[in-house]
Amino acid sequence: MEKLRCVPMRERVGKILKGTNGIVGTSMGCFALSVWKLGLQPVTITSVVFLVGIYLVFRASENGYNNKELQKRKCTLKDVRKLFASRVVAIDGESQKRIQSLEAKCISLDKKDAVLIKKEAEWKKKEAEWKKREALLQRELHQLKEKTIYLEHLLDVKPRTLGHPPSMGGYCVPSLGSEFNEQGPFILQKELGVDGARLFDIDASSKIILMTRRLQGLGGMHVLTKMSLVAPYTRQDISLPTGSKAVRDLHICPSDGSLSLFASLGKKLSVLSTKINNFILAYDLPAPAWSCSWDLNGSHQIYAGLQNGSLVVFDMRQTARPLEFVNGLTSNPVHTIYSLHNSTLPSGVTAVLSASSAGICQWNFGGSEERQPVVLETGNQGACISLAYCPSSDDIIASFRPRIDNSNEMAYSQHLLTPAIGQGVHGSHVHLKRFGSNCYQKLAVTCANVNDVRLPRSAVMNIESHGCLFASGDELTGELVLQELPSFTVIQHLKLRKQPIYDVKYVHDVDGGLLGCLCDDILQLYGNHALK
Repeated sequence: MEKLRCVPMRERVGKILKGTNGIVGTSMGCFALSVWKLGLQPVTITSVVFLVGIYLVFRASENGYNNKELQKRKCTLKDVRKLFASRVVAIDGESQKRIQSLEAKCISLDKKDAVLIKKEAEWKKKEAEWKKREALLQRELHQLKEKTIYLEHLLDVKPRTLGHPPSMGGYCVPSLGSEFNEQGPFILQKELGVDGARLFDIDASSKIILMTRRLQGLGGMHVLTKMSLVAPYTRQDISLPTGSKAVRDLHICPSDGSLSLFASLGKKLSVLSTKINNFILAYDLPAPAWSCSWDLNGSHQIYAGLQNGSLVVFDMRQTARPLEFVNGLTSNPVHTIYSLHNSTLPSGVTAVLSASSAGICQWNFGGSEERQPVVLETGNQGACISLAYCPSSDDIIASFRPRIDNSNEMAYSQHLLTPAIGQGVHGSHVHLKRFGSNCYQKLAVTCANVNDVRLPRSAVMNIESHGCLFASGDELTGELVLQELPSFTVIQHLKLRKQPIYDVKYVHDVDGGLLGCLCDDILQLYGNHALK
């Protein structure tokens, strides 16, 4: 056996290996000491060959190869491992400085570009605001021009049309004749289309109308609509508080026309500010609210009549809990409530009138004495379905119809939620007069045609130089009938475009007064300017 020869490290490192593929390389002597074993015994040599700027590592088999066998070995791509790549550096110092200078300029330009982009976005935002403002001013200018044209037309045509009744045609008909005529004291002034409206109130000082509406479609939303009484009769819809459901009663504050009170079936008593078109208070109630009223003696106290027959009093300066809470004499819903003047009441005492199907009561709040409701005597007229009160004259009209089963007591409230149903039946109107703090006198009773299901609305008007008039709907003739009190003499029949009558309101203003009647999707406004 041939004796193995130990080749020194220096000699092995100095070898030049040349492959059959023409590649020449020099072996590198940078191997770990533990592998080379200092050249004292035969080892498997791993050669590192330089090929096109890349180091290639070749590993021999476990048996090893002699030089001849190693020279015959061919290199394949899978045997190549890349150790590192050459680094590109700038040799010229001046070029390096120029590169650094250009990089600094690029960074500076990027910063300036970011600043310019930010300023451009700000200018675009301001431009959008200016365009929005311009559009708003253009719309206001258009409305003012239309109002000017309308007033000029009114001043020009009124002297030529005085005494002639206005045409009923058209969607909105202004009245140009207001002279008292033989047909009656009221003349139609306007007809306004109000889809889905059910209740309304008028603020004569601000010339606006507030309405509750239900939008068309399945599951239509209940909204409020604020409408101007001045051409071009602009409108704004206002969303109700969450969970309010249908509004059962609404009243504009008599001492502050910018506040409105709403009672809803969602157990809410809410106060709206028409200045900002937003609700500023919303009280949670123990039961659905059917009626509400402002206190006539101050702007802080408000009242609500509930579905379970209870009455609640709130002070708007104390929002934590009710000021007063009383249970009704019955569990019948309180469909109407009015605040009374306290000129004849003890100091610190306020009073309200409430009406349910069981009858009419006066409730006193405040003071140290025990409160007992005063039940108004109306005779055996049937179920009370409506109550109208005039604060300036203390005249009261209660409307009645024959009683129905208690199981159907809730049914006739649905005229605010569903299409009107029912038919005309014989009922009655009872005229009461308040004297002193809690005394009432029954002055007259008359027959009436009322609906057998719905709760009607009516109004008592104290017209200067003409006395008190009562406005109510006749269910059989489909007219709004005006009757003089206390005789109930009919003085005028107002023809209505549609049926049924949902609401009737009267407000006094410097021009004499305005009577509104809300029918199916139409609000008709009548003026009595000749009686001022």
